[in-house]
Amino acid sequence: MIKITLPDGSIREYSVGITPMEIAKSISEGLARKVLAASINGQVVDASHPIKEDTSLKLLTWDDAEAKSTFWHSSAHLMAEAVQDVFPHAKFWVGPAIEKGFYYDIDLGDTKMNDEDLLLLEKKMNEFAKQNNAFVKKAMPKQEAIHYFTEKGDEYKLDLLSNLTDGEISFYTQGSFTDLCRGPHIPSTGFIKAIKLTSLAGAYWKGDEKNKQLTRIYGVTFPNQKELDEYLLMLEEAKKRDHRKLGKELGIFTMDDMVGQGLPLWLPNGGIIIEELEKLAKETEYAAGYKRVVTPHIAKEEMYLTSGHLPYYADSMFPPMELDGTKYYLRAMNCPHHHKIYDAEPKSYKDLPYRIAEYGTCYRYEQSGELFGLMRVRCLHMNDAHIYCSKEQFADEFRAVNEMYLKYFKIFGIDKYVMRLSLHEPSKRGQKYIDAPELWEQTEAMVRQTLIESNIPFIEVQDEAAFYGPKIDVQIWSAIGREFTLATNQVDFNSGNKFKLSYTTQSNSTDVPLIIHRAPLGTHERFIGFLLEHYAGKFPTWLAPLQVKILPISDKFMDYSNIVMQKLKSSGIRVEIDDRSEKIGKKIRDTELMKVPYMLVIGEKEMNDGMVSIRRQGKGDTGIKLIEEFISDLSQEIINRMAD
Repeated sequence: MIKITLPDGSIREYSVGITPMEIAKSISEGLARKVLAASINGQVVDASHPIKEDTSLKLLTWDDAEAKSTFWHSSAHLMAEAVQDVFPHAKFWVGPAIEKGFYYDIDLGDTKMNDEDLLLLEKKMNEFAKQNNAFVKKAMPKQEAIHYFTEKGDEYKLDLLSNLTDGEISFYTQGSFTDLCRGPHIPSTGFIKAIKLTSLAGAYWKGDEKNKQLTRIYGVTFPNQKELDEYLLMLEEAKKRDHRKLGKELGIFTMDDMVGQGLPLWLPNGGIIIEELEKLAKETEYAAGYKRVVTPHIAKEEMYLTSGHLPYYADSMFPPMELDGTKYYLRAMNCPHHHKIYDAEPKSYKDLPYRIAEYGTCYRYEQSGELFGLMRVRCLHMNDAHIYCSKEQFADEFRAVNEMYLKYFKIFGIDKYVMRLSLHEPSKRGQKYIDAPELWEQTEAMVRQTLIESNIPFIEVQDEAAFYGPKIDVQIWSAIGREFTLATNQVDFNSGNKFKLSYTTQSNSTDVPLIIHRAPLGTHERFIGFLLEHYAGKFPTWLAPLQVKILPISDKFMDYSNIVMQKLKSSGIRVEIDDRSEKIGKKIRDTELMKVPYMLVIGEKEMNDGMVSIRRQGKGDTGIKLIEEFISDLSQEIINRMAD
């Protein structure tokens, strides 16, 4: 008999070889009908996986993120079965689950797919789902697998096999489709009740633009139609809020092939938003005791070798430039530069904590297939800062950084958020992580305890730490429920030693500072992309590129409109006049489309009485005020960064 420990701490005994599904049935048939996969000692497996020793078991249902991922990966296989049925010549690369749904990269030869093909594939998927075919796993020796795909002439799966070792190769079959896959999968296709193939795209094989372009089919599935319908409604709203669409319509940013992929050009309106965000950051950081610095966009290879970013991070860095026999790299991160600033002058315990901040420009060579509007770019402006402190100061400093996040969340109306505490995997020390067991244990415990004491919601994730220490990934949700990774807050117990950083202690000895890397507003690119969706382009007044539009009813009110404009400008308010020879109704509609917070309608009465008629974006008329009163009220709204 073996002992199975369940999440509630209860222990049950079963025969050796029992499966998670059989355990679920022993608890209740209702539970068994919901089980999609299982977690055995933290590893996700099929619900049919035999258990042969004492184990901690969690039965995974649709409510668990791991189950959703398994469900969507299985759906990718179901879609591949449909593709194989409709396009028998198709060859398949990879079909992973993604944040919401799945995709499969497929070589269709000369065939070009269209939206009608997607509808046909959806129909086929529904047919195959109703057959309730089991996902059956089969292990296979490497040579047999190579022979199988050689006979099929499948260069894509042969390439995948080249990176696998004998003993770790498995296939999954459902219905008429068999694929090389490590799994896990849901029990059968019958769990998939609602299907939507959402889009087609091109994707280079392995993300390399030198390789052949494959067809990428995106889709999403759910265990019931109601959830799919709700998701599709959210998707329609997301399309309206797409930061790429709004960014173009509102004149925020543009991309140009001559400049290069992933290199956004910020238009004047985008420049204003950037200035306002930097102003907020600078005010907040100044109040928190940070000092501002400016560092170069390039550095010698030696610095990145010292930091450890080379060769570990080389694939994400632009190739080096060589001058007089010395290699220089565009910086992919600001921290090594900041370490050298710390080291520029001797430090004592009186100088700590030493906090320096910079909106530093970084360059990262993201694969072309991964570039996405402002969310994945090759040039990014990071709200970066580094705190150098003693171990005794760490908890207070780390807590203060988290409190800064909470302040920003309140300003931007971010109600849903969670901190992901990313921990290291002990078995990978010396490879993926610095080999310092005691420091890992100590710093992870310090971070965890600080989060608990701060009463901040957090989850723990194994094997996602930075190579030099644990980190927090800040997950936020937009107004329509889409999840974004905003920024990270990282602990670094390694760079101080690498750069030989030190300070003189109160007892006149020498010690190495702990380092906190933090970027509460992330990058301009990702954060503005998030804000465009979050606000649907309707920025709060303090952040709006244009805060007031003056709408004279006719040309005879232009002189007074100009007087009003000058008064607003003198108060630091961003304002323009719509001087077109258009009817006032059209001027209002056009200004609404540009999402300007305030419209001032100027006519005979307003001019004679020194007043303005006020319209609020999306709310219509809000009354008439003296111009001085309007300026006073609006100035307070801007100064206090009030939400709408």
